[in-house]
Amino acid sequence: MLKKWSAAVLGGLLVVGALSACGGEKEGDAGSGTKKDDGKITMGFAQVGAESGWRTANTKSIQEAATAAGIDLKFSDAQQKQENQIKAIRSYIAQKVDIIAFSPVVESGWDTVLKEAKDAKIPVILTDRAVDSKDTSLYKTFIGSDFVLEGKKAGEWLVKEYQGKTDTVNIVELQGTTGSAPANDRKSGFADVIKADPKFKVIASQTGDFTRAKGKEVMEAFLKANPKIDVLYAHNDDMGLGAIEAIVAAGKKPGVDIKIITVDAVKDGMTALSEGKINYIVECSPLLGPQLMDLAKKVVAGETIPQRVLTEETTFTPEQAKAALPNRKY
Repeated sequence: MLKKWSAAVLGGLLVVGALSACGGEKEGDAGSGTKKDDGKITMGFAQVGAESGWRTANTKSIQEAATAAGIDLKFSDAQQKQENQIKAIRSYIAQKVDIIAFSPVVESGWDTVLKEAKDAKIPVILTDRAVDSKDTSLYKTFIGSDFVLEGKKAGEWLVKEYQGKTDTVNIVELQGTTGSAPANDRKSGFADVIKADPKFKVIASQTGDFTRAKGKEVMEAFLKANPKIDVLYAHNDDMGLGAIEAIVAAGKKPGVDIKIITVDAVKDGMTALSEGKINYIVECSPLLGPQLMDLAKKVVAGETIPQRVLTEETTFTPEQAKAALPNRKY
């Protein structure tokens, strides 16, 4: 995605709302042909994929919000491959859409295709993840979470949980997709908080690609290689849920023998939290649709918008999860 933003810089900026949506092309198909000149805004959206419950909720929100806003949505699923996203974006440029939005698979390697969009006078909005381009004129705004802050929240809970204890705390970490903004930032934010206390030791850290299956597979390897694991920090709920399967299969009790911290707060994760299988979840809201469509209309109309729009998020303990679940939208 974009440039990194500190929590301090982001603090005073705009907060994002909820979402929904439907319409446009089939997943995996960016469409063909040129857009109709009927006065209706056409948006090309290149999604990362469908790797998690969070991403599924994010896609639904964008599709439903586009329909509600009267925006013609051309949608593609990159299946977690950057080359697929670049191909989709170039297709949208060829179709002369009014605006392009996408959630970058990884942070780097976007300057060329974004320059092509800029030269075609098609504005771009980054959603959920930023790019590391030094040329901020290549996009109009970035709407999403502060991933560094999410990592810090996870670390702060851990520090408080073990306050006053002196024994070594062995931590294993399930990282998100290698090179992605959430994986990079959630790792650095967490590490920044726990580094002040030498009792916290990250003894293993490996990508689980944000998927439940990979989270289970990597956790199985962690358990075989490390006889004593006290804490699991997973960069999303799905990897944490996969890890829980591995922990149970190893004869250990998740949430008790191994404390678990995850990020996202999707319904399955919240259910596990309410049952005590997860100890703490840092929320990352996928409901970006309505705010994205509002921003798109303003951009197409030539209005000035903030270059960074933050989502509003919280954290959950088991008791808070129990209270929130009945009305959970994702």
